[in-house]
Amino acid sequence: MPLGDCWKNLSWFYYQYLLVTALYMLEPWERTVFNSLLISVLGMAVYTGYVFMPQHIMAILHYFEVVQ
Repeated sequence: MPLGDCWKNLSWFYYQYLLVTALYMLEPWERTVFNSLLISVLGMAVYTGYVFMPQHIMAILHYFEVVQ
């Protein structure tokens, strides 16, 4: 059953995430706060990269005269 295998893999990856970050020792509300902060920081980093990276890339290309 492909859906069952997918769910099994996702649960295994989540378990690995809990072990690597040592979140398994936290209480559920602490884990929720940590995950919320992590998702917020990652979201802001992706947004900042999406908004500002094209400007920086164009500035670099203009500096090296790749683009006129």
